Amino acid sequence: MVEEGREENEDRRITIKKTLLLLNSIFLAIGTSGGPLVMRLYFIHGGKRIWLSSFLETAGFPVILIIIIISYLHRRYHHHHRHITVTQITKPNLVSMKPPLFFASAIVGILTGLDGYLYAYGVSLLPVSTFSLIQATHLAFTAIFAFFLVKQKFTAYSVNSILLLTIAAVVLALHSSGDRPSGESRKQYTIGFVMIMAAAALYGFVLPLVELAYKKCKQTITYYLVLEFQLVMCFFATLFCTIGMIINNDFKVIAREARDYELGETKYYVVLVWSALMWQFFYLGAMGVIFSSSSLFSGIIIAVFLPVTQALAVVFYKENFQVEKGVALVLSLWGFVSYFYGEIKQARKKNKNASPETQLPQTISPNP
Repeated sequence: MVEEGREENEDRRITIKKTLLLLNSIFLAIGTSGGPLVMRLYFIHGGKRIWLSSFLETAGFPVILIIIIISYLHRRYHHHHRHITVTQITKPNLVSMKPPLFFASAIVGILTGLDGYLYAYGVSLLPVSTFSLIQATHLAFTAIFAFFLVKQKFTAYSVNSILLLTIAAVVLALHSSGDRPSGESRKQYTIGFVMIMAAAALYGFVLPLVELAYKKCKQTITYYLVLEFQLVMCFFATLFCTIGMIINNDFKVIAREARDYELGETKYYVVLVWSALMWQFFYLGAMGVIFSSSSLFSGIIIAVFLPVTQALAVVFYKENFQVEKGVALVLSLWGFVSYFYGEIKQARKKNKNASPETQLPQTISPNP
């Protein structure tokens, strides 16, 4: 009977973990495609505030606070109605994060704020279909940093993927003359290219850093704690960008920019709100996928949906899609397929060699 109970609990853990992985993958897919498109919409129709755009990438964090409070009340209700003593199950707390993880999330937040600024700067200067392809190189950076930070293993397939994604970015860099938006100089285009590359590299570092924080902290990682991590991370990222907005006087010109916005003042604020919501989907999905799987898998999902973003940009924004972009896209997709194939082979090999007890991380719990 005891053995059957353990098997049932293990099956339940695996089911919850798979459900969370699927749910957060959907969130990440929505944010990966929706966030850049709404941000670019802001710039296309007259928006010029880069610090404001980077601020919006994390400013929607109060939504996470609402989810945390609802989750806390739900856990407290169920705890109260269980006929067990307090010594059997600890009474839930509103704040479960301990200082080490708090400081880690604060550092990740500051880096995320900087990454958001670099990204917004690049988006302000480049077409969506271009910066999405450049951003695909973040998978290579994620793999490299994951190797050093969390001992991620390289395979021939992952190395091939990195090379293909790098070549794709080089193709875009060498054939950028026909891709510049009207009225933009080559210097501005180059700056945008460099900014997106820098943002891809920095976020490629942030994802494994989050996974490292999960592994090194001396407390059980639950999904509730992941929400707390995102809340603190987004708060510090927003604080970083708020300081930038104050220095750049962005708050003083928002009303004037709204009046001059090509789509109208009301739609200006609608765009800002939707931008904040879309990016919260992105970060909630990214943090959740790292919890349910790994930082590298989070990077893969982001990379996989970049071609979707490019296609949507061509449809909605009538962007040009030259031969060079086609070549870069094919190379990127080839890189994705190569990586996925290698991961599937590794997973099968690992499942054959690992016992059921060692297949799930011992320091991570799927319980909300």
